[in-house]
Amino acid sequence: MDKNWGGAIGRVRLIVDTLSRSTSLLLSVIQLDTMTKSPTYRGGVWWPALVAAAVKLLLIPAYHSTDFEVHRHWLALTHSLPLSRWYSDTTSQWTLDYPPFFAYFEKFLSIFASRVDPTITDLHRGLNYASSSVILFQRFSVVLSDLVLVYSAYRLTRNRNFRALERLLVSALVIWAPGLLIVDHMHFQYNGFLLGILLLSISFLEEERDLIGGFVFAVLLCFKHLFAVAAPVYFVYLFRYYCRGGLVKGFGRLVLMGSAVVAVFAAAYGPFWYYGQIQDVLQRMFPFGRGLCHAYWAPNFWVFYIMLDKALGFLFTRLGFSIKAPAASFTGGLVGDSSPFSVLPAITPLITFITVLLAISPCLMKAWRNPQPRMISSWVSYAYTCGFLFGWHVHEKASLHFVIPLALTSLNSVEDAKHYFFLSIVSCYSLFPLLFEAQEYPIKVVLLLLHAVLMLYGFSARFPGTSAMRDPAGDNKSETNAFRIGWFGKSYLIGLVAVEVWGQFLHPIIFGDALPFLPLMMISIYCALGMLYSWVWQLTQIVLTN
Repeated sequence: MDKNWGGAIGRVRLIVDTLSRSTSLLLSVIQLDTMTKSPTYRGGVWWPALVAAAVKLLLIPAYHSTDFEVHRHWLALTHSLPLSRWYSDTTSQWTLDYPPFFAYFEKFLSIFASRVDPTITDLHRGLNYASSSVILFQRFSVVLSDLVLVYSAYRLTRNRNFRALERLLVSALVIWAPGLLIVDHMHFQYNGFLLGILLLSISFLEEERDLIGGFVFAVLLCFKHLFAVAAPVYFVYLFRYYCRGGLVKGFGRLVLMGSAVVAVFAAAYGPFWYYGQIQDVLQRMFPFGRGLCHAYWAPNFWVFYIMLDKALGFLFTRLGFSIKAPAASFTGGLVGDSSPFSVLPAITPLITFITVLLAISPCLMKAWRNPQPRMISSWVSYAYTCGFLFGWHVHEKASLHFVIPLALTSLNSVEDAKHYFFLSIVSCYSLFPLLFEAQEYPIKVVLLLLHAVLMLYGFSARFPGTSAMRDPAGDNKSETNAFRIGWFGKSYLIGLVAVEVWGQFLHPIIFGDALPFLPLMMISIYCALGMLYSWVWQLTQIVLTN
């Protein structure tokens, strides 16, 4: 234990030192840029990318979740078995449940993994294999796959009319996102790679290269189907913007786009259709039996629905009514099909689907009436926010789907900057329960604090105060647009600190080992309030924007 703690403390010091020095250097560049008229930084995204890579390498020995074994098993499964058995094999409980392109991706990685250590790709001997070779290989595979995210950030910041300071700041917000470091490089997943594909698609749409933008999005859906929440936005936007130009030209473009999408899905699912495995694939991809909520409740609308049901059940029981208690307890952290609600109607996948679609509808109407390339990032982010808040069996990690794209719009106005500052902190904090070991606690806290400092100084430099503007009559006027957190943001963030102090320090003292899920419940409820605020803010902006 002493040795483990000594290594953990040394690793924390290295990570803190690397991030602190890099953030300090970036803030110095920001300060110089605001003091001089000429740009002081011309390095694009590559310097933030190199710093991020160094931090990711330092995180290699850190805690990893069961997702680490999930992906290792998928390496073995795709390497050892024929394609016809990928989605039917039950050698491990960690069955393949991602779309075919991700399975092909695992197959590609397994070629190299088998050469690094053959046990990694052995279907039986590799079960729960956790040698240094498999840890290094899988950690490096995530680091290298993040190059897609770096390239996407480069394209998006290059295409927009950004100053050098703005390019640097947006690149750092995307590449240094603390949520990605926590989820991908500690907990273990490939979200940076997948979000890089999403941002790549958005970059093509902003360039009005709509055909390839739609093609890339179709590829993304065949990597991870949960990104399909934004599919209605893509369909409406591309139909109205790409397929314009008259009946003949528009129909021709519709056929061309449809052919590209069909070709992607045929390449992904065609082999499994040929082997008669489509039903197995779909059953694995859409396991609706998992229940409405995840074991750790994502901070979304259904948290309040569950709370209301619990409160009503308690009240009616006290009033003498006979209420059947659900099988799963609120403090037990599990809600599934086997535990119906006590009072309120049960929620089905169809209800959540309709709710998400209704929530997205204002955005779809806006995209139909006035499709604009400059709005696509906001519309896609809003769609993923709706999916997060009202979707079925949502994971807390899904907040990255809208937080990362919103970094691209954070410099559009001071209000966008304030919203992103607030939302990114809420999203990152909601991921804290994923890292529950004590030696990782300083790392996640430092990641969040440095991210907050970077945003505070960066946004303050971008929106320093009064600026001269010209009104419609042609007269000059001044408008105050300084970046300030405001009383609402300060009050909420103080409350967030209070929630953390309770969970980490006061709860163990007062309750000991009792009510172990109470701190998780408080995090879910409090962060859900922040997420709902973000959803209302985004909806308001979409409705009011011309």
